[in-house]
Amino acid sequence: MTEERYWADAVPETHRPYVAAEDRYQHLEYRRVGDSGLLLPPISLGLWWNFGDDRPFATQREILRHAFDRGVTHFDLANNYGPPYGSAEENFGRMMRTDFKPYRDELVLSSKAGWDMWPGPYGKLGSRKYLLSSLEASLERMSVDYVDIFYSHRTDPGTPVAETIGALDTAVRQGKALYVGISSYSPERTAEAVAVAKDLGTPLVIHQPSYSMVNRWIEEGGGAGPGAAGGKSLLTVLDEHGMGSIGFTPLAQGLLTSKYLGDEPAKRSGERGSFTDDVVTPDMVERLRGLNEVAEGRGQSLAQLAISWVLRPGGVTSALIGASSTEQLDENLAAAAQTDFSDEELARIDELAGTVEGVNIWDVSSDL
Repeated sequence: MTEERYWADAVPETHRPYVAAEDRYQHLEYRRVGDSGLLLPPISLGLWWNFGDDRPFATQREILRHAFDRGVTHFDLANNYGPPYGSAEENFGRMMRTDFKPYRDELVLSSKAGWDMWPGPYGKLGSRKYLLSSLEASLERMSVDYVDIFYSHRTDPGTPVAETIGALDTAVRQGKALYVGISSYSPERTAEAVAVAKDLGTPLVIHQPSYSMVNRWIEEGGGAGPGAAGGKSLLTVLDEHGMGSIGFTPLAQGLLTSKYLGDEPAKRSGERGSFTDDVVTPDMVERLRGLNEVAEGRGQSLAQLAISWVLRPGGVTSALIGASSTEQLDENLAAAAQTDFSDEELARIDELAGTVEGVNIWDVSSDL
């Protein structure tokens, strides 16, 4: 009888286990979040728009792996990131079950609840029912037992601040969040929330505001009514209470990129919430070109200038960026190495930029 031999057919490799780069902590200098023990990279990766079901998962995996290999340890999500709502957390959960499972303790993961997530009166804003229900669902989608930071994503004019912050306190005491924070709260409401959290024994450690060269509301003084922050800016309030900050949309939803420097109108996506077309006036284009000249004088792109500026001394702890490719991510990461500005550069930026009406589309929360 002839001995039968088996030869394995050649098949394509379907998935090579991910091993993080050995030099991943040699690229960025980590920053302390206020007076807490938490450290964040100067640039964090937000999964707001490029990690939903409308983007190839292979591209998402490539970006997330590359970010971690370059020292980006903080990934920021929210319950309604996608599209559709929830899909960014679901896709990231797939990464947690595979690539990032061995590295959970090296990651800072955050999620948020406050904006609309599901129909009915319990699917948005700041009630205890919504926040804690949303956190449970986020943990399941992300395939983790806890998040490192859980935020109240926006101010709720109808729910007492004490109830909202009390829900964050419960999340920590249940072991489902290590730290808690708030997002898009005015200086006055921030001061109120800090006081409530202090009484509960679970301090707020971080605030996540929108911030860019053309969206400077966090530098401006608030009101001075009973219980208010006495006209202080949000940055001043955070500093006084030992809170850190992570600024989102430092590129002003793409306005502070090369996209609008040409003579032809730029094509814009109408799907994502953003500024309206009337923001991009001929005067605005000329101001952007002036800012680009400042950037070129520093050996930077306009986008890099914008990120470096929010990270300058006196700015935010970390800049929260999005990325649709590894090339775009690398361009943005390079900005972290150049955060010093001359007085002349800062004066020229102030002359050209400043607050532009229509860019802060989250003022429905921060103006309350």
